[in-house]
Amino acid sequence: MNEMKNNWKIIPDFHPEFDLERCDYENGCNICAKECSFGEISLKPVKGRDGEVYYKPWANLTACNACQRCVKMCPQNAIHINSSPMHSSHGYWTPYHIGNIWRQAGSEGGVLLVGTGATGPQKRYFDHMMFDACQVTNPSIDPLREPMEIRRYLGRKPEHYGGEAGPQLKLEVPVMFGAMSFGAVNLRVQKAEARATQSVGTYWNTGEGGLHRDLKKYSGNTIVQVASGRFGVSEKYLKSAAAVEIKIGQGAKPGIGGHLPGEKVLKAISETRMIPEGTDALSPAPHHDIYSIEDLRQLIFAIKEAMEYEVPVSVKIAAVHNVAPIVSGIARAGADIITIDGFRGGTGATPLQIRQNTGIPIELAISAADTRLREEGIRETVSLVASGGIQCSSDVLKAICLGADAVYVGTPVLIALGCGVCQRCFSGKCPYGITTNKPGLAERIDVKDATRALTNLLHAWGEEIKELMGSMGISAIEALRGNRDRIRGVGLNEEELKILGIKHAGA
Repeated sequence: MNEMKNNWKIIPDFHPEFDLERCDYENGCNICAKECSFGEISLKPVKGRDGEVYYKPWANLTACNACQRCVKMCPQNAIHINSSPMHSSHGYWTPYHIGNIWRQAGSEGGVLLVGTGATGPQKRYFDHMMFDACQVTNPSIDPLREPMEIRRYLGRKPEHYGGEAGPQLKLEVPVMFGAMSFGAVNLRVQKAEARATQSVGTYWNTGEGGLHRDLKKYSGNTIVQVASGRFGVSEKYLKSAAAVEIKIGQGAKPGIGGHLPGEKVLKAISETRMIPEGTDALSPAPHHDIYSIEDLRQLIFAIKEAMEYEVPVSVKIAAVHNVAPIVSGIARAGADIITIDGFRGGTGATPLQIRQNTGIPIELAISAADTRLREEGIRETVSLVASGGIQCSSDVLKAICLGADAVYVGTPVLIALGCGVCQRCFSGKCPYGITTNKPGLAERIDVKDATRALTNLLHAWGEEIKELMGSMGISAIEALRGNRDRIRGVGLNEEELKILGIKHAGA
């Protein structure tokens, strides 16, 4: 029986290799072992030529996730990560699927969990769209010498000229930081988000974990969430926000709820979420007071009443195949903003099969929603925010051309803070201290440095967006919202082009 256990033994795809000629272990350096939060690196005693015992780094070949923390922290540059995935000669049964079955049949069992966004193999439509630049008949614009307007306003617009608008969010850049809750990420990360958005003039989202008392000073740039678990929700919480978002679903796990393990619910998290310390924070899949558009309408207006109609109310949904009629119903239910989250949206933990096989790409979803609202004549009653898989500034502008008013980003925030996308967010062992509040790891985030990094990212994307607009001869980003004439498809079939509402390149 003991021999059979090896049938399910899985050697990690990655492991660290050490250049002992460069390594300073003989002088007592053990930084790599200290920095490895997954326990992949240990110290092995060896006898030196002088008879002394030294401790050299040793790869355990059990837990490397290629986070690259040891590589970055080694003062001698003596480490690199070796990739040696299992190989199979079978063309259909790949090592990926074989390994997953072994994990479930062996000691792990149960539902396989994974962090961050879906890896595919579904097509990334942003990569199949090109901007249509201007050169002669409509000259381009020099964004360094001419004024460029990238400010956006989110909220219900007047139905006719001179009409009354609803409360608006003013964004100096068309990018906001998406929902990542306290508990799922370090409080220091949220502080950096709040400070960066306050500095640049945009917004960050608390996620469903409530608002820590240290962050209330940033309320002017804070969007708070009301999710199915109602964690941390109170009148005081709602009034500490520039906008309130009702979370119905998210792209990484459409149709299922959330779960923060009890071991991650430390004292500060329990106080913020208003749940007992050490207990699991479970968010059910549905809101138990929402089973129809009419129910959603009641909640929207209950929140508006509580906020005295002074802030916009948003509704967040996952991108699914019938997203267009869903968005239409939510708009008619009174929402001021609707966020659509594509299947590549990240998260701390989600079942692997849900992440890889549920939902649709944000490019198709946002285009379908914008088209439906325009056909029904209600596009101006609501703002659309796209999220899930936004990787760069050009993705932001392509999403706007497809119909979005602005975008949310989440994974780029983590990457800007050092994340190597090792997909082990749910373990509580994040080597960069981003998705953990564990003492000794959480302190690896320096709020001042993290704020600078996120501020730099927003400024850089803003400048790149101006450059892209200038190449199209457009000086105001409002002129690009839903302007599908300014993008062309490459390598897309007729049905895809029709849903996206764009022409093929050369047409």
